[in-house]
Amino acid sequence: MKSPIITVFYGGTSSEREVSLGSGKACALGLTTSFPTRLVRIDTNALPEAIGNEPQIVISTLHGTFGEDGGMQGLLEKAGIIYAGCDAASSALTMDKSATKAACVKRGVKTAKSVTFQGAEKPTASHLVDALGQEVVIKPNSEGSSVGLSICSGIKEVEDALSPIKSGSWIAESRIRGRELSVGVLGGKAMGIVEITPKSGVYDFTSKYTKGMTQYQAPAPLEPAVTASVQAAAELAFAACGCRDYSRVDFILTEDNTPYLLEINTLPGMKETSLLPMSARCIGLDFTSLVQEMVKPALARYQAAHKTL
Repeated sequence: MKSPIITVFYGGTSSEREVSLGSGKACALGLTTSFPTRLVRIDTNALPEAIGNEPQIVISTLHGTFGEDGGMQGLLEKAGIIYAGCDAASSALTMDKSATKAACVKRGVKTAKSVTFQGAEKPTASHLVDALGQEVVIKPNSEGSSVGLSICSGIKEVEDALSPIKSGSWIAESRIRGRELSVGVLGGKAMGIVEITPKSGVYDFTSKYTKGMTQYQAPAPLEPAVTASVQAAAELAFAACGCRDYSRVDFILTEDNTPYLLEINTLPGMKETSLLPMSARCIGLDFTSLVQEMVKPALARYQAAHKTL
């Protein structure tokens, strides 16, 4: 059986395109040491003609809308192309923050109180404050990289955050204060915990992508029992949403050491300095080893499928 090419998708059409371009290049570089690898840039919401019919496995680094929400995954499944990462159903679920919270709560994972609404029918600021408290976080229900994030205190700030919202699906949550943590999950098992400390106090788009704006500790300085509880919550969330292969799970850890789920990111940033690689280094996996582990389950699926042909 001819060895498949590893095709790395990067780019995409979402607001996170620039992040994806960096992730794709880094992943391809890490994979090329062990596999025949090629980069394919995605510029439209469609399978590229360049993908061809040769034996291949796709690993996508398309962040955000269409890349991460099950759109591209659905096209790959329809075309019969085996790919690494979460399938279309779990990708669609985890891109929807409200649906993710609902699935995880059923498995005992703590989440912040929230209100989901449509931009065309948005609630009043007083309604949100009455339901969620004075400190409210407002963000798109289906975006990543903290795009559109507002941290509000009091009715006036909530009103200001609601004012420009005219369309789309949004979620407002009670703000939970604590330590921000990120956990990579590989093959259903939690890796190391990374603690994120933005100098501004808020891990928004600027803090994420401006050098020097955020400090990271990997592994996070936590008591062993707390580490174990956060890792267990990450594994529960991963399983609750039907994830496979790999994902990144983010939490706020309160003063009483309770982890509250923020979100599950099925296609997290994949530069060497990104959170998932930081988590992997905590357990002794360097970047190259990590990306190779990420494609192994897809290779196994490919081999199993071709044995039956």
